[in-house]
Amino acid sequence: MEEEGTPPVPPHGRRRYQFVANPAGSRWYHSHTEAMLDLHRGTYTGQFGFLMIDSANDPGRYDQEVFLALREWQYFLSTTDPDENRPDPNDPTPEKPATQDPRPNGLEVSAPLYSINDKMLGAGEPLRVRSGDRVLMHLLNASASQVHRIGLFGHHFQVIALDGNPVPTPQPVDVIEIAPGERVDAILEMNLPGVWILGELRNAARQAGMGIVVEYANQAQPRPQWLPPRQARWDYAIFGKTAPHPAPDHTIDMVFEKVPGGPHGINHWLVNGKEYPHDREFVFRQGRRYRLVFHNRSDDSHPLHIHRHLFELVELNGKPTAGILKDTVIVPAFGRATVDLVADQPGLTLFHCHIQQHMDFGFKALFRYA
Repeated sequence: MEEEGTPPVPPHGRRRYQFVANPAGSRWYHSHTEAMLDLHRGTYTGQFGFLMIDSANDPGRYDQEVFLALREWQYFLSTTDPDENRPDPNDPTPEKPATQDPRPNGLEVSAPLYSINDKMLGAGEPLRVRSGDRVLMHLLNASASQVHRIGLFGHHFQVIALDGNPVPTPQPVDVIEIAPGERVDAILEMNLPGVWILGELRNAARQAGMGIVVEYANQAQPRPQWLPPRQARWDYAIFGKTAPHPAPDHTIDMVFEKVPGGPHGINHWLVNGKEYPHDREFVFRQGRRYRLVFHNRSDDSHPLHIHRHLFELVELNGKPTAGILKDTVIVPAFGRATVDLVADQPGLTLFHCHIQQHMDFGFKALFRYA
């Protein structure tokens, strides 16, 4: 990586990396190779894994701890975008241009097969539970291209951490929306005996493998049941608190736009009117507090990630929040998100969309320290 000068793992070779295991929480590792049009490189390959840093303060008030990684298989270029859920007409779109770009959309990355922990729905062992169990579930979206919404009928996910960081206000939700690069930790109270499917809300994705059977003890149902959860809304802000934010020392506006169907028929992406590398355009000064305002002027959702730093969510489509620390945030189509961070990790810092195709074709920038 240009960012840190870390030598890559050579072909048929190995490297040993050493680091201090801090901070505690759900982390992960993955390939950061540029893929471009080769859909057998980078995050398309499935080179990833969980990295769980246990906290000495974990009270352990759960009966099981499970790790579930979501991904797709056999990626290909397509004229359709399988990721986009039907937008809610009530969702705010503060960044929607008055005039839409008339050019046809370019090729998107799609996939025919899905899995949880590398097993298609029904192919792996079920998650076996007993009535009354408390299950701590660590979800990771290791996808190269898709946002997923996961539900389990009749059960609630008590979200306790986002991207490995405890939330100020744990809340029960029926559906977890999780973008590439994100992690969600939640407690499930197992209180509805039966044999159920925990899976993706989109029928096509779930039926193509994105699910896992949840089987209660002493249940003899022949087939697991899928019923859609009652509430499908996802809102980061409910896990936050109401509190003022210190005034930033500097504000950096970042505007994201799509150039549809560019070279090779692939969409290209602009940050403040330009593709990567943005040499010396974004500069931090150590110890200063920065407010980054993400203006998404495209019709795609983007999971935005910044390396080596945590940021605090400040505002999402005009809704204020505080106390939520993350390293990746979904900015919805034509939406806006504002985050604060303290420049406390000197060195080159990569910022990018965590959808591999977007990152490869312009959607990234290198922050430098003065």
